[in-house]
Amino acid sequence: MKKVVLAYSGGLDTSFCLKYLQNKGYQVHTVLVNTGGFSEAELETITARAYELGSFQHTNCNIIEKYYQKAIKYLVFGNVLKNNAYPLSVSAERVFQALEIIRYAQKIEVDAVAHGSTGAGNDQIRFDLIFQTIAPEIEIITPIRDLTLSRQEEVDYLEKQGVSYSWEKAQYSINKGIWGTSVGGKETLTSHLPLPDEAYPSSLQKTTPEKVVLEFEKGELIAVNGEKATPTTNIAKLENLTAAFAIGRDIHVGDTIIGIKGRVGFEAAAPLIIIKAHHLLEKHVLSKWQQYWKEQLGNWYGMLFHEGQYLDPVMRNIETFLTDTQQTVSGTVTVTLKPYHFSLDGIASQHDLMNTGMGQYGEMNNAWTATDAKGFIKILGNAQTIYSQVNALDYD
Repeated sequence: MKKVVLAYSGGLDTSFCLKYLQNKGYQVHTVLVNTGGFSEAELETITARAYELGSFQHTNCNIIEKYYQKAIKYLVFGNVLKNNAYPLSVSAERVFQALEIIRYAQKIEVDAVAHGSTGAGNDQIRFDLIFQTIAPEIEIITPIRDLTLSRQEEVDYLEKQGVSYSWEKAQYSINKGIWGTSVGGKETLTSHLPLPDEAYPSSLQKTTPEKVVLEFEKGELIAVNGEKATPTTNIAKLENLTAAFAIGRDIHVGDTIIGIKGRVGFEAAAPLIIIKAHHLLEKHVLSKWQQYWKEQLGNWYGMLFHEGQYLDPVMRNIETFLTDTQQTVSGTVTVTLKPYHFSLDGIASQHDLMNTGMGQYGEMNNAWTATDAKGFIKILGNAQTIYSQVNALDYD
């Protein structure tokens, strides 16, 4: 009997794949890679469900710390927001889920590895790229992509196999991780409909603004409201603080790797606040050219990550650059939490480049004279003055 490892999450797509592969005569080993989206109770329920559906062996792998150290840390250093909106909530974690699954497949020496991606999205590429790069000798099986199935057809198949699956539950595809929750549904298949409130994981419970203080050390979040902990603990703590305000909702619209436009809803309060707070701190402590090149390379890093190119060696080069820029990115940022949104109040840092005696913008110059300023401006304008006069431009 052939063995196959299936990337399993307990959702409709992977439940279908499990039952389908079992019926095709495979010995199915299911693996759930936890990137921060499951409670212990949920993991127990998913494990029980996997065995009910016919899994020969189910394994839960917790890679939250590894995921932070290898991915999230650099997404913060690079202030990565795809299309200035999306913090790569799913994009990045799919890569690390794929890495963990293919390593497990090699360990138990299987014939094939499977996932529940369709043929119309990005995840198929992220999984397949990692699988074929790490273990080209292992066959890749993708039942939903190969059979071009709709969600309704998956539900119908499971019901014929005696497996009950709620059609209402199947209406939305929800993926939760430490770096945000993505939500796909019938509304995101259109260009004009918003997701309903109930589709998001959090509901508005607080309306009175609250302040939270984030402390960074060399770019990493080391404390929330003065309480120090690991960055992953702090991310979870901040997420809990913000949930009652229903912060971080948006719909990302972008170009998929396969060339079509796509929409996906998401709720990512902690990632958005951390990235924005970190970016504000950098504006105070980094030089103009550090910020310029960080923006260029951060955007490239996010794009390559989003498109599944994590294993390209240039990614390690960019990570080295991003890490080096964080040497002075230490200090606190005060944030005000409000219903559905937040505001950045300000920063405090010993590396704040505004804290000098040279002058205050728009107010007072202490390190140069009026004559110095006039001479500087005259020389600065030399190039455009010469061009204008030589070419007799009147700028009318």
